[in-house]
Amino acid sequence: MSSSVANTYNRNPITFESGEGIFLFTESGERYYDLASGIAVNAVGHSNKYLIDKLTEQAKKLWHVSNLYRIPEQELLAERLTNLTFADKVFFCNSGAEAVEVSIKAARKYHFSLGNKNKTRIITFEGAFHGRTLGTISAANNPNHLEGFGIPLEGFDNIPIHNIKLVNETINETTAAILIEPIQGEGGIRTIDTGFLKELRKITEKNNLLLILDEVQCGMGRTGKLFAHEWADIKPDIMAAAKGIGGGFPMGACLMTEKASNGLIPGTHGSTFGGNPLGMAVGNAVLDIIQENNFLEKVNTNSTLFHKNLKIICKNYPEVISNIRGKGLMIGLECNIKNTILSDELFKNKILSVGAGENVLRLLPPLTISEKEILEITNIISKCCENIKNKK
Repeated sequence: MSSSVANTYNRNPITFESGEGIFLFTESGERYYDLASGIAVNAVGHSNKYLIDKLTEQAKKLWHVSNLYRIPEQELLAERLTNLTFADKVFFCNSGAEAVEVSIKAARKYHFSLGNKNKTRIITFEGAFHGRTLGTISAANNPNHLEGFGIPLEGFDNIPIHNIKLVNETINETTAAILIEPIQGEGGIRTIDTGFLKELRKITEKNNLLLILDEVQCGMGRTGKLFAHEWADIKPDIMAAAKGIGGGFPMGACLMTEKASNGLIPGTHGSTFGGNPLGMAVGNAVLDIIQENNFLEKVNTNSTLFHKNLKIICKNYPEVISNIRGKGLMIGLECNIKNTILSDELFKNKILSVGAGENVLRLLPPLTISEKEILEITNIISKCCENIKNKK
């Protein structure tokens, strides 16, 4: 069937009509376990009543006024985020790529405002994914994403991960910042060693560089902490957030210290839709839920069960799954077969998953997943592995 939609995705020929909690439903009523969550977006589940109520309440009052005026809902969410994190300032936008873009601009502008006009380069790491803009694909330096788009934007030094010696050797008088994901999502659920993150923090402080963290996928409770870098007990200068922060509403944010934000004065950056009342109502509602008593504790308890059961499956079916990666409810199944074989088998058994680099299959369920649902899911995954084994 032809479509007028641009052909930029390999779409699965299925349509979902509604959702509830961790489930999606087709027009014919078939129920699927959604372990994709819109790629780590639907953090508090589908059709969350609290989000619907807050969105509807705001929609009846005001949708959009632009950032030419003060927006109380935006100021409230910014204050709440700064109270909960390292940050002093927040810039709101519409997506993860935009959040990373403003992070890069803020770092360069910081040095420029101090008179260091040559400090523009940013160290990034192999296997990273920072978005689909020309700037973010240049930062990640993935040949597959760069092909056909001309010369990559200048200013990025992409190096292998977990090599402190090489980081130090790469730094020079033009280096402005280091950009890294605490857990690489698209790259294959590669968890960065906390020791490496601590060393990067020391190096940036020693060399007057800024540390930028991309927590677009691993943030907002996904790992059992509000943000994944908290496990390493460090504080960045700048952080990009998105996906789960809006619970399904298109939303991104760049969080910055006062120092790191100094270069962003009126006229240096902007967003037509970023921080509008409708998005802020949903963002505040998502934060309400994540801040509820025991919410993150439940994420940790349930993710421990999930990892435990998946490791048993891994042990029982090593010819299918060789390793379990990740932290919290950001899970990677490292496959010994093509990851598409496992994802297809899961799909046949009504489980949705997401592919990733290094032959990994991602499981990114809503953070509201229950113990009962985890047990049901792992039983199905085990049967799928048995089916694949028998087909060999």
